[in-house]
Amino acid sequence: MKKDNYKVAVLPGDGIGPEVVSQAVNVLQAVADSSDFTVELVYAEVGGIALEKYSNPLPAETLETCKNSDAVLLGAIGDPRWDNMPSDMRPERGLLGLREGLGLYANLRPAKVYPSLVDASSLKKELVEGIDILIIRELTGGIYFGQPRGIDNEKGSGYNTMVYSEHEVERIAKVAFDAAMKRNKKVMSVDKANVLEVSQYWRKIVMQTAREYPEVQLDHMYVDNCAMQLIRWPKQFDVILTGNMFGDILSDEASMLTGSLGMLPSASLGDGSGLYEPVHGSAPDIAGQNIANPIATIASIAMMLQHSFSRLKEADAIQDAISNVLNQGFRTKDIAATDSKVVTTKEMGQLLVDNVKKLLS
Repeated sequence: MKKDNYKVAVLPGDGIGPEVVSQAVNVLQAVADSSDFTVELVYAEVGGIALEKYSNPLPAETLETCKNSDAVLLGAIGDPRWDNMPSDMRPERGLLGLREGLGLYANLRPAKVYPSLVDASSLKKELVEGIDILIIRELTGGIYFGQPRGIDNEKGSGYNTMVYSEHEVERIAKVAFDAAMKRNKKVMSVDKANVLEVSQYWRKIVMQTAREYPEVQLDHMYVDNCAMQLIRWPKQFDVILTGNMFGDILSDEASMLTGSLGMLPSASLGDGSGLYEPVHGSAPDIAGQNIANPIATIASIAMMLQHSFSRLKEADAIQDAISNVLNQGFRTKDIAATDSKVVTTKEMGQLLVDNVKKLLS
């Protein structure tokens, strides 16, 4: 019987990206070797390293490679050397271009606390124990893409435009409601409808879309209140639905409920190949030291298996392997406690490879 073959574009990127991606690739290969499919890896460059080589944060060849793949694995983007460059010549423009070029309008960011890491959170145990939140952020609209935008030096002002169409709001709302149907059937739509007309429109379309999902409880919350409530009582949330800028901020806040950005994966989905990446940045201060936490990138592989390949058994095996390794006391430096068995990036990757193989054998 012929095996399925999945083509994966691998974009290591900047900073710690290559280190964590290499461990994630090892886990993906271990899963494939233990299952009935194969993976073809195609490497490409994006971000600061692409700027350095090609004077373009997203070379056309990279985008084409991603379009011709079944899924994309990204490490991290960002490099201090380019911080003072114009916006279209910064590494981050490569990520925005990927989202736009691949039609990725839905960003899924789970914030889940592993039982063995409850004490790693800066919040009290009773607040974070059992947290399982899914933030769904609209990715290709809103203030990051709205026109007009720019800097008018003659008038002494800078400006951006926050705009959403009915189509953009409806499709991201459907992603949230569909996800809620597989969870606890609760959606919290977050906006700023008391001030912004665009948020008033957002709320109107979300409410219209909700009629198609009578089983799902829909509530609304202003973004400033949501930021507070995520710290005050995070367990009240199931699925959080919000726009591009608000989602960017809230998802980073929610990630810290778990104790470390190094633990959280993400998936960006839409019309083209899904893009999977850790929530954390490129962390240039620790790059090359073999101390970065690869778990978020490896958990992103689990999301890839789930959403792009419909390989639920294998996705669960990766999540179970992460839990097993953490339960055994192994930690990278960023999540280590006084009694932890501190391991390197490569050692953590190997522990997870070994666990996945056992689980799938």
